[in-house]
Amino acid sequence: MTEEEHVRRAGPLTYRGRAIPDTTTDQRLLDRRGPSDWVHTDPWRVLRIQSEFVEGFGLLAELPSAVSVFGSARIQPGTEYYELGVRMGAKLAEAGYATITGGGPGMMEAANKGAQRAGGMSVGLGIELPFEQSLNEYVDVGVTFRYFFVRKLMFVKYAQAFVVMPGGFGTLDELFEAITLVQTKKVTRFPVILVGTEFWGGMREWVESSLLKHNLISPQDMDLLHVTDDPDDVIATIRQAHAHLESRFERDEPGPSA
Repeated sequence: MTEEEHVRRAGPLTYRGRAIPDTTTDQRLLDRRGPSDWVHTDPWRVLRIQSEFVEGFGLLAELPSAVSVFGSARIQPGTEYYELGVRMGAKLAEAGYATITGGGPGMMEAANKGAQRAGGMSVGLGIELPFEQSLNEYVDVGVTFRYFFVRKLMFVKYAQAFVVMPGGFGTLDELFEAITLVQTKKVTRFPVILVGTEFWGGMREWVESSLLKHNLISPQDMDLLHVTDDPDDVIATIRQAHAHLESRFERDEPGPSA
């Protein structure tokens, strides 16, 4: 057997010797029988991940200016924080912003509810979890993702600001990822606003007394954490940040060529 016969090329892949498969790619594709383990392999997962990006981009590409709102799924209707979430969603809608949430219950439902009832666009980006958590009834446009990292990209890519309501580990994860992206200039700076001074005040104090004290962050990094109780202040902060950004872009635009 020649050296060439010990080699099989399948597109960009090269197999040699004992690694050469017994069947061709077409045979494995067209054969209706056989094991289904291939749908759980990493190459197949890559295609599934790609499809999630395509679905998310396709759904959200034509959204108006939007704000991502995060918060706990455990907040119950009728509570103080739930009603604050409803007011927050309504204020965003009245200001012309679409509201993007994780699409679940609790604080996410509250923001979607406020946005929808105020006539705004209400968006839900759900996630597959071991326990059942369908999109809440106040979502106008929604998609459910398998992969957290795809979902998190959508929150960042299509939002002009992050509004962080009281929440647990998932909310903290989104909060600190957003701050890190802004701090490292991986994204154009956008406001990250924490709503609930009683809830978030202690965390901000800890960041200042521990991280800043030990020079683990820069003094200007404290400006990335704006804490308030007032939905009107949230809207004003977002608009001020966007006005500053637009004026900077206008200054940076090249003049007419000579």
